[in-house]
Amino acid sequence: MPEPTPEQHLPGAGRTPEEGAIADTGMGGTMDLATAEGETLEKTPGGPQATEPSEKARSLWSDAWRDLRRNPVFIISGLVILFLVFISLWPGAITWMSPLKCTLSKAQEGSQPGHPFGFDGQGCDVYTRVVYGARTSVTVGVLATLGVALFGSVLGGLAGFFGGAGDSILSRITDIFFAIPVVLGGLVLLSVVTSNTVWPVIGFMVLLGWPQISRIARGSVITAKQNDYVQAARALGASHSRLLLRHIAPNAVAPVIVVATIALGTFIALEATLSYLGVGLKPPTVSWGIDISAASPYIRNAPHALLWPSGALALTVLAFIMLGDAVRDALDPKLR
Repeated sequence: MPEPTPEQHLPGAGRTPEEGAIADTGMGGTMDLATAEGETLEKTPGGPQATEPSEKARSLWSDAWRDLRRNPVFIISGLVILFLVFISLWPGAITWMSPLKCTLSKAQEGSQPGHPFGFDGQGCDVYTRVVYGARTSVTVGVLATLGVALFGSVLGGLAGFFGGAGDSILSRITDIFFAIPVVLGGLVLLSVVTSNTVWPVIGFMVLLGWPQISRIARGSVITAKQNDYVQAARALGASHSRLLLRHIAPNAVAPVIVVATIALGTFIALEATLSYLGVGLKPPTVSWGIDISAASPYIRNAPHALLWPSGALALTVLAFIMLGDAVRDALDPKLR
């Protein structure tokens, strides 16, 4: 009789898969190895259940966009801002008159067919001037915000990243600018300007508006550069420019965006304030601040000439502030 091979001494050797799956448990019983092995594969991390496609990890920006789409404050303010941008780019789409065409015989008259907002003290159509005034306000607000955000974030980011004497000097300079009252500074600086364009007003806003953004950017960069991934990149020999642009800036820009969005509405209100005081924009430029200033003496006889541009200004500023609040709530993980 032939001797059994070594393989035949193994449990289940020479049997079919169904038969070979039975083994002695060592305690007087048997165990189905095939079934146990199949159940173990299903329960292990590498088993069939682990092959299911997992949900893709979302970044801060994708989470923020998801939250913004579900926020009614963001939707309402966004629609208002889109409408303002539309009439700023194409005012002729909703009005057919020129804002500089005035008829003195109709001065201070109320609403009429074709002139829903009435006429101001010079006989100009209030509706047309309100529409064209949106272009000036949005232009000044957007350009001033871009200038402040770029200039302030670059200075603050570099100071926070390198530190040292440059950081200390910049901190003292920002303290000096914070001590200057904005309206008083505008009265002093813009009173000597004779240009009728928007650029002197934009330059003044950038000059006095950058310290706030700079301080926000500096704090964000200081916080971001202490993270482990930045230290790891530095240990691997990453250059300063790569650390700033690749690792720090994307994670430090969120607070700057929030502050800049809220500041945009503030700059629009500041332009109207300076124009109302007579040192901002000047005629023939169409501005809500100019119209409010011109309509103030006639508030008893023609209140509509004051209320409509004031209402448009208030609605615009409120829309941008609400948008900034919604963006802040979406980008701040602590508020989730």
